[in-house]
Amino acid sequence: MKELFPMKQVNGFIFSLLLTVIALSVYFMDMSYQVGMTILLVTAFIQATVQFVLFMHAGETKDKGSIYLSTIYGVLIALFTVFGSLLAMVWGYMF
Repeated sequence: MKELFPMKQVNGFIFSLLLTVIALSVYFMDMSYQVGMTILLVTAFIQATVQFVLFMHAGETKDKGSIYLSTIYGVLIALFTVFGSLLAMVWGYMF
């Protein structure tokens, strides 16, 4: 019966709740903008990783390397798009 209980998913859910409480505490505590944004960004990336690995079952197939590589590629393309747009529109640089 122990092998049928999804302990990994329960632990991931509890960890996600803990990360949410930490992120919510930024709203209720009086802290500077930089500290608050740092905490929010770190908890957001950790929570996205937990969701991807535990609840989307990314590491459970034999082609997990290609899944992780495709995800990293997608994140890099998104970052290049966002920072390229900021570079051109907000910061005033043109290529």
